[in-house]
Amino acid sequence: MPELLPRGQLPRGQVRRDHAVVIAGGGPTGLMLAGELALAGVDVAIVERRPNQELIGSRAGGLHARTIEVLDQRGIADRFLSQGQPSPSVGFHMIRLDISDFPTRHNYLLALRQNHIERILADWISELGVPIYRGQDVTDFAQDDGGVDVDLSGGRCLRARYLVGCDGGRSMIRKAAGIAFDGWDPTMSWMIAEVEMADEPVLGFRSDAYGIHAIGKIEESGRVGVVLTERQLTIGGEPTLRDLSEALVAVYGTDYGVHSPTWISRFTDMTRQAAAYRDKRVLLAGDAAHIHPPMGGQGLNIGVQDAVNLGWKLAQVIKLVSPDSLLDSYHAERHPIAARVLRNALAQVALRRMDARTKALSDTFAELLAMDGPRKRIAAEMSGLGVHYDLGEGHALLGRRMPDLDLLTANGPLRLFTLLHDARPLLLNFGEPGRLDTAPWVDRIRHIDAGYAGAWELPVLGTVAAPDAVLIRPDGYVAWVGLGTQQGLADALTRWFGPAAAAGYPFERSAS
Repeated sequence: MPELLPRGQLPRGQVRRDHAVVIAGGGPTGLMLAGELALAGVDVAIVERRPNQELIGSRAGGLHARTIEVLDQRGIADRFLSQGQPSPSVGFHMIRLDISDFPTRHNYLLALRQNHIERILADWISELGVPIYRGQDVTDFAQDDGGVDVDLSGGRCLRARYLVGCDGGRSMIRKAAGIAFDGWDPTMSWMIAEVEMADEPVLGFRSDAYGIHAIGKIEESGRVGVVLTERQLTIGGEPTLRDLSEALVAVYGTDYGVHSPTWISRFTDMTRQAAAYRDKRVLLAGDAAHIHPPMGGQGLNIGVQDAVNLGWKLAQVIKLVSPDSLLDSYHAERHPIAARVLRNALAQVALRRMDARTKALSDTFAELLAMDGPRKRIAAEMSGLGVHYDLGEGHALLGRRMPDLDLLTANGPLRLFTLLHDARPLLLNFGEPGRLDTAPWVDRIRHIDAGYAGAWELPVLGTVAAPDAVLIRPDGYVAWVGLGTQQGLADALTRWFGPAAAAGYPFERSAS
């Protein structure tokens, strides 16, 4: 590995280097994916156009409950919690939905700006030894049966077995792979800025005939954040300070002496999703795979969760533990999740329109979401706690996130999530010790006999029947549930963690 500079930056001068995986894009999705692969012992590198991890503007503003759980599964949640501000509710449209009664240790939204999130993730992958090619762009790539040749600006060429595009909504990787990015064209636009103001502004939300506007203080600085609904759709071009001043006057009657912008930008309600998350040895994650307006704050979160779904699968394929076909489950599982997020975002944009009919619809939504059932259903979707992968018929736990139980084990009491820190699969046996035969997979899964005396609770569903065993994937989702027998266990182990060694194991074995 080349000598690392701060944040894992690579020195110039090397023309060609091989990596198992090259990730284009060093935002939250790319950083999380790199960490997942590094935990599995995979040689992974990031290509990032920025010369350092600094981020202009605040961008995304929070971590949802399931994302915090994912970080907790890797033992790094406290790094984020120590710097963020918890809030007991999530938002749908302008409606706050309380999640403090949800059965999770992290029943809150953590307010934390993207620049802090990226910095913490970058520190983590630096500890894991992940190199980053900074100040570089992927300019082209070519696939063959053995891998991908990746050309970088400046003349470097990387060779990888797989290339993952985490390079944002305008993804060069997606476009060069020829993957369709269909969806909905923009109908509304918003001006967004981080500025200073000479006069004290009126904080909070304001509505008029054109939409909803907001001004808020940014952390403990003297700057304020501004979001203004534009009076007509504007596409392309960055707004100027004068544009912002005029828009403020139109809404508030004054521009509050706005000056010294850190950044001013514009976003629309354009909503699109990649038709495929994979083209042979090229994969997409995060905004490269799906874009939508930021209502509800889900974009960064589902990108990080894309990475955690993909990371262990890609690692197993690279290490020849599982066949290449395992990667097809990435699209099959994550595409429907993003499609649902996009639908929610479209609904929230529709409710932002200010005509009388839409106002009536918005009031009806508010009444419905004040009811316990609808609140829990929508809040579970917004927080990510309601994700359910279709892994077949069976127990309510199947395909859902595993709760972070307080377990009793031979080594004393343990939180379940601590057993997922190294991103290995986990089989928990709550019945008679030694009754489950997993010998052919002993080098691939952690098998623990444990006790648990509490209720089994899931968001929305409530209390479910207690299983006597569960097989948990590295991403924290339940792949098999035992109810008195081990029927189906061997099939689930084979499906997710490769064929049994005793059954003519066709892949190179790994001690990971």
